[in-house]
Amino acid sequence: MTIQQLLSPMRRAIQDFDMIQAGDKIAVGVSGGKDSLVLLTLLKAYQRFADKPFELIGVTIDMGFAEDTFAPIEEYCREIGVEYHVIKTDIAEIIFDVRKESNPCSLCAKMRRGALNSAIVERGYTKLALGHHQDDVVETFMLSLFHEGRLNTFQPKSYMDRMGVTLIRPMIYIEERDILGLAQDMPVVKNPCPADEHTERESMKQILRDLAKKYPNVRQKFANAIMHPERYNLWDKKD
Repeated sequence: MTIQQLLSPMRRAIQDFDMIQAGDKIAVGVSGGKDSLVLLTLLKAYQRFADKPFELIGVTIDMGFAEDTFAPIEEYCREIGVEYHVIKTDIAEIIFDVRKESNPCSLCAKMRRGALNSAIVERGYTKLALGHHQDDVVETFMLSLFHEGRLNTFQPKSYMDRMGVTLIRPMIYIEERDILGLAQDMPVVKNPCPADEHTERESMKQILRDLAKKYPNVRQKFANAIMHPERYNLWDKKD
């Protein structure tokens, strides 16, 4: 899978949901994983020919697990010409050492998101791009259905009025397997969190893998159902 092949579905998502306007200052939340690195790479490539010029930076929230974890990403950002910031925090210490959370994911996500929003607002950026892809859309839908009894998933674009930040997810039309192909030559940082791969989202991934043994296209059918707002009204495209 090449950058050019993934730019097409990303451009379509940007246009469908009016994600980028001229003069936008867009910060990419870079976790160090494959998804956020691919998003940063695609947005940098898109920036070169976009009809609406915008600024772009990468921002990482360092939770404090280990020193110099993100040095390879700093070098990669220099290579592709993207300004990059690492924000050091003590989130890991608070969650695992002080509070000793048995189910840390929810609190961790809130603290990381708060730190990320504050960091980009301080730098004058008004949009936050996250690396959620089509598989994430389906898994979030299943989490909502299984745990809340609701037909719901995250929005491609949403406004966080408390911070004055617009959240965009330009990769919602891209499958995870295609992201994996492009990320092979990128400096992906392994998630140091001890709760990694032991989450409810991982359970949803396994359920989908099991379903796919009998219904090979089940993940795509879920995605197709979600992405037809005229029938199911989960997402509202721009007028």
